[in-house]
Amino acid sequence: MSSWSEHDIPDQSGRTAVVTGGNSGIGFTAARALARRGARVVLACRSERRGTAARDLIRTEIPSAEVEFAPLDLASLDSVRTFADTHRGAHDRLDLLINNAGVMALPHRLTSDGFEMQFGINHLGHFALTALLLPALTATPGARVVTVSSFMHHTANIDIHDLNSERHYHPWTAYSRSKTANLLFVHELARRLTAAGADTVAAAVHPGYARTNLQTAAARMEGRRAAERVLGWGNRLLAQGPEAGALPTLYAATAPGVLPDSFTGPRLIGWRGAPAPARRARWTTDDRASARLWEESARLTSVAWPGP
Repeated sequence: MSSWSEHDIPDQSGRTAVVTGGNSGIGFTAARALARRGARVVLACRSERRGTAARDLIRTEIPSAEVEFAPLDLASLDSVRTFADTHRGAHDRLDLLINNAGVMALPHRLTSDGFEMQFGINHLGHFALTALLLPALTATPGARVVTVSSFMHHTANIDIHDLNSERHYHPWTAYSRSKTANLLFVHELARRLTAAGADTVAAAVHPGYARTNLQTAAARMEGRRAAERVLGWGNRLLAQGPEAGALPTLYAATAPGVLPDSFTGPRLIGWRGAPAPARRARWTTDDRASARLWEESARLTSVAWPGP
């Protein structure tokens, strides 16, 4: 594991992968790597323009690639349901679901369903998507669900009584709570899959400090040009590239022996380097907290979970 790289990805021929947010950053890099190893890849993206451009770029770089774009807006539960229905009609299996898309430290915004945007996209959208795709996953031998969290989860636990940050909103606190929610979701999903006897593996990852458009998006939305420039400089000087940032995701998705509820990140102080077991906050393995978040998420999304 200490020297694991993209070259170590096993052959993915015959496998189908869905990558949310696969049009840019580590999502695009992971999707391209899976396609290069023979997987059929679905880029599940909000923007048709960016999604089709990413699809075309992969096809240009890898002429043999089986890659397609499918619209998915995680800020809309209607869009999540439509995507799941379309996938079920178009594909007879699902080997990999990579819950990668996310937003970070945004000014206060609401999803179309009225949820705080970071909690709604980073957690609730992926919670609902996984539920709706679970029958396809559990019917496919050796399937995996990989959810991208962040080392920022260490800075804030969820508040089960204020999941939508209605009492107080701070962009970074809301982001960190959504990333804790990702880990609690994986913890509970892994527990339920194991109890049901399913061989589907649910695992979590974080990319370290990876150079993507996440860091500058909030400043751009608020028109803070100076902050956007400073964050951009930080990206160029300090962050690792998306190729390195995608390695924990690719490891959890493809490496042999990945365990349920494992958490993988960069080896060097959680910042950069080859994939390695990552340290997680103690509250992310709390059975009671994960069960309560699960129940609330199911209620908020009106999603009935099949099986486990």
